[in-house]
Amino acid sequence: MLANFLIGLREGLEAALVVSILVAYLVKTQRRDLLPALWTGVGVAVAVSLAFGAALTFGPKGLSFEAQEAIGGTLSILAVGLITWMIFWMGKTARHLKADLQHRLDDAVAAGKGAVVVMALLAVGREGLETALFLWAGAQATGTSTTPLLGAVLGLAVAVTLGWAVYRGAVRLDLRLFFAWTGVFLVVVAAGVLAYGVHDLQEAGLLPGLHSLAFDVSAQVPPSSWYATLLKGIFNFSPATTWLEAAAWVLYVVPVLTLFVRSAWFTPAPPRAPASTVAVASS
Repeated sequence: MLANFLIGLREGLEAALVVSILVAYLVKTQRRDLLPALWTGVGVAVAVSLAFGAALTFGPKGLSFEAQEAIGGTLSILAVGLITWMIFWMGKTARHLKADLQHRLDDAVAAGKGAVVVMALLAVGREGLETALFLWAGAQATGTSTTPLLGAVLGLAVAVTLGWAVYRGAVRLDLRLFFAWTGVFLVVVAAGVLAYGVHDLQEAGLLPGLHSLAFDVSAQVPPSSWYATLLKGIFNFSPATTWLEAAAWVLYVVPVLTLFVRSAWFTPAPPRAPASTVAVASS
């Protein structure tokens, strides 16, 4: 639940900040007449994301076990690829997110209302599709849909609240610091999803080594225990892990976490210090 709360919070906050920046810019530039077009794009993006999540959840039903595992493993690995790209992209973009969005909105306004709809749809829809895919992969890894969904909903609710507070000027967020800390945690979460995706492909018969275990601590960490459930829910930890799963986890975490920490924590901030802090005026 904690991992999905963080995913919902991070992705939801990014989407909420995008919307608040766009709304505030239209208000500030006296283009309130384009707000309905902006909200139309946001609404379509939310609907598409929900439809995508439903398709992921109910689409594979009725297929054979092997087919479901093959689809699940492939999509889990795809989700890891997307979340990894998002972590690095946002770590680099957070410091100048506001300026980039305002520039793109200027171009859309010049092209007309339809372009504003499309711009909002793409800006918010990307976050929604990534969130739906990664939450689905997390739910598959933990073997339940209720708890991950609850965590995600709580995270999204907090994100919307923070986004509104930023828009009203009540909260100032150091986005570089926020995305740096959450990025470290999400790298570890993504590694667990990757390992589970590899396990799915092993069960589908597409990868070997299903019965070749690197370790089995089921006696010390019973799968039905509360602490096993906690480890499964946060890190997708499996008491019985194959060599291929363990190798995938290590080969992902070590280079990705090293590169991310180096870029997020040891890259000097740009001279324009205020650009790394987002505060959106409502007028």
